[in-house]
Amino acid sequence: MRAAVMGSPIGHSLSPHLHRAAYAAMGLDGWSYEAIECDEARLPGLLAGLTPVRGQRDGEEHGAEQGGERVWAGLSLTMPLKRAVLPLLDTVSDLAVEVGGANTVVFAEGLRHGHNTDVHGIEQALAEAGVPAPRSATVLGGGATAASGLAALRNLGLFAATLLVRDPARAGETAEVAERLGVALAVETFDKLDAYTGVDLVVSTLPAGAADAFAGRLARVPALFDVVYAPWPTKAATAVRDAGGTVVGGFAMLLHQAARQVELMTGRADVPVEAMRAAGEAEIARRAAARPQ
Repeated sequence: MRAAVMGSPIGHSLSPHLHRAAYAAMGLDGWSYEAIECDEARLPGLLAGLTPVRGQRDGEEHGAEQGGERVWAGLSLTMPLKRAVLPLLDTVSDLAVEVGGANTVVFAEGLRHGHNTDVHGIEQALAEAGVPAPRSATVLGGGATAASGLAALRNLGLFAATLLVRDPARAGETAEVAERLGVALAVETFDKLDAYTGVDLVVSTLPAGAADAFAGRLARVPALFDVVYAPWPTKAATAVRDAGGTVVGGFAMLLHQAARQVELMTGRADVPVEAMRAAGEAEIARRAAARPQ
């Protein structure tokens, strides 16, 4: 069976290390996982060329070959494909519809099924760090990960949040997500940050380096979830940690969303999270050591 992560750029992805570690620990010797460079323009053609699993007998483990050909079990999707893939799928989970993005495609019964495991990843990352369900939250950034963050907050019982973005006019899709989720969303600009740090939790969905300028202003928040996993810790995470706050990094989210993907693609519940964690941490350490000082 084949699986892959698609996106652009994709060379930095940790997903191959996580998924391959899972396959090895689960004894799935015939499974492979690769990284494929793919932007929105190429996505329809690449999807059309994949061979999905046509069927599965009750009780049969995913992974049978079809006519000697290794077929596709599923895909992990990252930027900029999570929203673009939706009209190309045969079915979409309720959560992926609400969030407006699928980061997982599972091929089964000859169909392409879309799921969102990012929300699960955020929830598990917060729980693992001991962050209690927030009574108030501010989200930085307005992309697909921010939408998943709002869904995770909703699932934790929070039905109102503030979204800080550079340009509110470009946050329309995320505002629509909030409406579908039943979350009352106030959209403000980054220059208003000081007015919105008196919350239980700040969720930064900004790319690496983008939140560095806000580090000093974020230091007083009790908990920060920063989706960046490399380089780590970010300046914002260091500021919050040094001030005694709780910090949750993006690797935990990546790990747990990947574990749920393995479960969906293989049909097995015995996903070796700790083996995946060890593989991911080892690769992060290797890359850090290789960076010029």
